[in-house]
Amino acid sequence: MSALWLLALVGVMLLLRQPLMVTLLAVCAFVQMVWGKGQLDYILEDMWVALDKELILSIPLFLLCGNVMTLGSTAKRLIRIMAAITRPLPGGLAVSAVLSCGVFAAISGSSIVTMLAIGTVMYPAMRAANYDNKFALGTIMSGGTLGIIIPPSIPMIIYGLVTEASITDLFLAGVGPGILILIVLSIYAVWFNRAMPPQKFDLAEFRIACREGIWAAAMPVILLGGIYTGYFTATEAAAVALVYAIVVEMFVHKEMKPQAFYQVVLDASKLGGSLFPVLAVALSLNIVLIEHRIPGMMVEFIQGFITSPLMFMLLVNLLLLGVGCIMTTGEAILILAPLLAPVAEAYGYDKIVFGIIMILNLEIGFLTPPVGLNLIVAMSAFKQPFGLLVKAAVPFIVMMLACLALVVWQPWIAMYLVNGKF
Repeated sequence: MSALWLLALVGVMLLLRQPLMVTLLAVCAFVQMVWGKGQLDYILEDMWVALDKELILSIPLFLLCGNVMTLGSTAKRLIRIMAAITRPLPGGLAVSAVLSCGVFAAISGSSIVTMLAIGTVMYPAMRAANYDNKFALGTIMSGGTLGIIIPPSIPMIIYGLVTEASITDLFLAGVGPGILILIVLSIYAVWFNRAMPPQKFDLAEFRIACREGIWAAAMPVILLGGIYTGYFTATEAAAVALVYAIVVEMFVHKEMKPQAFYQVVLDASKLGGSLFPVLAVALSLNIVLIEHRIPGMMVEFIQGFITSPLMFMLLVNLLLLGVGCIMTTGEAILILAPLLAPVAEAYGYDKIVFGIIMILNLEIGFLTPPVGLNLIVAMSAFKQPFGLLVKAAVPFIVMMLACLALVVWQPWIAMYLVNGKF
């Protein structure tokens, strides 16, 4: 019965649109009072213990790295390479936008950073080439969401922290679904623009693009190759990526001045300052939940009503899609992942698979009103009305839902690399 009251408390706090910090503190206090010893000062102790993890350092490092590359010319150079490759395709510029988002996502770890870095260059270029406005907006916004499914991904790191799942396995599991979405969006771009005449492949332009963009293109290879071969951890990878980005932008491309680095650090610090207090409370809640065996109680409670794993997964997907409409990805993971992951395991779903399914659901939330972050940021960045952006996102939401359904139905798409079947 107490587990039901806990779920009710979370639901009420969400309906009242309370700040995430308030919601998490209320849940922590409830758990301590009902199942714990009633000493609320334990929450503070758990917060310090929870933050004493090396992996947390990777989050500000990836944020800082993404800001450095956005300010520099990495995105432009990657776009030029992709545009040279896709010239012979109808709608080749749109395909290059999608592929550029995918490659940049393999560096930044953030949806917003990916969308802005690629979109500020590709949206004006697509409009100048007479691409449909809604299609161009939808392509950029949906391509930006790849920032959280193609590794490295900050939401994956947060999920791994609160569920104690392997970050490397999560990164590996994100590759298959990420490539699937890339393929689907690229095919749609070619089909939608099938009437546009393709251009002849320009070998000279391709060589120039590769020569000028070789440093940018090497970054995801170094970053992901180092993680997957075990040469360095996710935190070390973030540090390597940051140093690499600074050296390339300041001394190779010479696109970023040393004095501009202060603003980059300041922007990343603001993001980190808003994230880490919430992360501390969320991780302390996770400690309390595990200590008092709350996930086990919830498993028993839910299994008393739902016996079918398929029905459970259907309801969870509907829940996550709804949550994605009213909460950001980080908020949803911090609140729901510690509660839902153990229940999913009880129904036979691997913690890694469930993490990818959760992130895919929340990825779609970037495109759904009222708080779809990509919609809100695009409204400001591209000076377009919110209603138009929502309409532009609809066909892309449908395609991403189809990809989600396919991954749920065929989880090997995510687990193929994790299981070592290269």
